[in-house]
Amino acid sequence: MKEHRVGVILNGVTGRMGTNQHLDRSILAIIKQGGIRINENEVIMPDPILVGRNENKLRKLCERFGLEKFTTDVDSAMADPEYPVYFDALTTNLRVANVKKAIAAGKHIYIEKPVATNLTDAMELYNLAKEAGVKNGVVQDKLWLPGLRKLKYLLDTDFFGDLVAVRGEFGYWVFDGKDQPCQRPSWNYRKSDGGGMMLDMFAHWRYVIDNLFGDIDRLVAHGCVHLTERYDEQGKAYKADADDAAYGIFLLKSGLPIQFNSSWAVRVRRDDLLTLQVDGTKGSAVVGLRKCWVQSDACTPKPVWNPDVDPIIDYYADWNEVPDNIPYENAFKCQWELFLRHVVLDEPFQWDLLEGAKGVQLAELGQKSWQEKCWVEVEEP
Repeated sequence: MKEHRVGVILNGVTGRMGTNQHLDRSILAIIKQGGIRINENEVIMPDPILVGRNENKLRKLCERFGLEKFTTDVDSAMADPEYPVYFDALTTNLRVANVKKAIAAGKHIYIEKPVATNLTDAMELYNLAKEAGVKNGVVQDKLWLPGLRKLKYLLDTDFFGDLVAVRGEFGYWVFDGKDQPCQRPSWNYRKSDGGGMMLDMFAHWRYVIDNLFGDIDRLVAHGCVHLTERYDEQGKAYKADADDAAYGIFLLKSGLPIQFNSSWAVRVRRDDLLTLQVDGTKGSAVVGLRKCWVQSDACTPKPVWNPDVDPIIDYYADWNEVPDNIPYENAFKCQWELFLRHVVLDEPFQWDLLEGAKGVQLAELGQKSWQEKCWVEVEEP
């Protein structure tokens, strides 16, 4: 079996998501399955080296997963020709400088989003990568979630007829850290560290909307800092000045309105931490991370408004769950495999740094709308 070894620099995978989704469930899962099969005689095999600032954390990760290679010297890793791919899952405010180094070293780039804290920096990364001729990609994982893949199937098979509207609800209660530990890093709630719901989640909503529903024409958005004091990992109080909730309406060029409510200050009473309701003339769907329920026009009940009696309709009963007719793998792993095939085989990969810049642009425009209390147009960056 011919093995195409691809050395991958993994920078910033000591955090929860980097460890679980990118290292364990993507790179190591690919290795455990015997690589990415090209044909009966060839596979692509990633070969990771862990990079970070905390040697103790890196060593513990290697011991946990049976790895040997790690370093706190990112420059030496970037200088090593045995590692042609650079992956970045650092905090957003550290990403641009490290990605610039990697591009200058001739590395292919695959990074988390948001790719930067502002559109100027995001576009600079795209242009630098383009000029250097390096392959580049941005993590847009939600496109490979089972729920959204089922939604894509419904859209492709015209289940909905003419689309009427889309509503998205995302979020959960993130404890302030005083009486119960906070389940997200404290930097998420500090502007100076690149935190904020709008910057974080509008980057997601941009690629979800672009890939599933169409081009955005304009938007109106509002952000909030609902919890103004939080406690960090050492139990020390700090001022939370980054928005922990963002409410946006995106009007597409087709006329379709899409609404997203995103909050780390909401208690969940819905099917999942992320739900989308898509309504059309022929039917509707409610989509979670993994599940999808549909209601066709023929199965739609006829409610009658009467607030003086208890509901006589079970509003959950007339929905059918879309079955798992195909196997679904980890969403991050799916995109990692596509990117590594892009690097080795030059197969198409459309989710590049320009697509990442569009996510930053949407967040920036959302912040402008919030500050100026107005609709803003979304143009090509």
